[in-house]
Amino acid sequence: MQNRLHVVIGGYGRVGRYLARMLEFEGHSVSVIDQNPIVFECDESEDIMGQKFVGPVFDRDVLEAAGIRDADCFCAVTSGDNSNIVAARTAKDTYRVPRVIARIYDPRRAEIYRGMGISTIASVSWTSARLLDMVAHPDLHSDYQYGNGEVEMVEVELPAGLIGKAVSELIVPGEISVSSIVREGHAMLPTEGTVFAKGDVLFVNVLNESAEKLERLLGLKE
Repeated sequence: MQNRLHVVIGGYGRVGRYLARMLEFEGHSVSVIDQNPIVFECDESEDIMGQKFVGPVFDRDVLEAAGIRDADCFCAVTSGDNSNIVAARTAKDTYRVPRVIARIYDPRRAEIYRGMGISTIASVSWTSARLLDMVAHPDLHSDYQYGNGEVEMVEVELPAGLIGKAVSELIVPGEISVSSIVREGHAMLPTEGTVFAKGDVLFVNVLNESAEKLERLLGLKE
């Protein structure tokens, strides 16, 4: 396959195990590290082909044994923020790994480390934002969040009331923009003059506080 990656994963809990299996399924190579040898005891059906290393995820000897010098990506996904950050900074600053991702539970820390060039997944802020959306805006399916959830990309089937209307009617500068339309299975990048058609699926970027305004423009809320 093209662009075959080598990924080193620090942490072999549920997230690390799932990530390793999916990466191998897509044809990439992985090495995994965990301080607890028990986590590597699993059914053959759940096992991975990649090498497994026991030790701290930030230990340089362990990282080098796992192939960090040749890694295209390093993912720190243990259950501890401190371990993840130390490991991520070691991968980025010492080994110059092109892509470094850290799982962070404290959203305040997540913003700081994003500023250092470390991509972060802040579990608490992401989960909280998704729960809020599911409760307060059940008709808007969130596909992606930017930053700490200030802007979301939502997927919505075109309501009947917008058939034949122009994209410009759904745009609010600085608050709401239509990023893509999928029509009959094919995606397009619309202009303000693009006319909506029956069956369109819209992908809309919206400020978190403007979600209700989007629902009104879509006719989903009075």
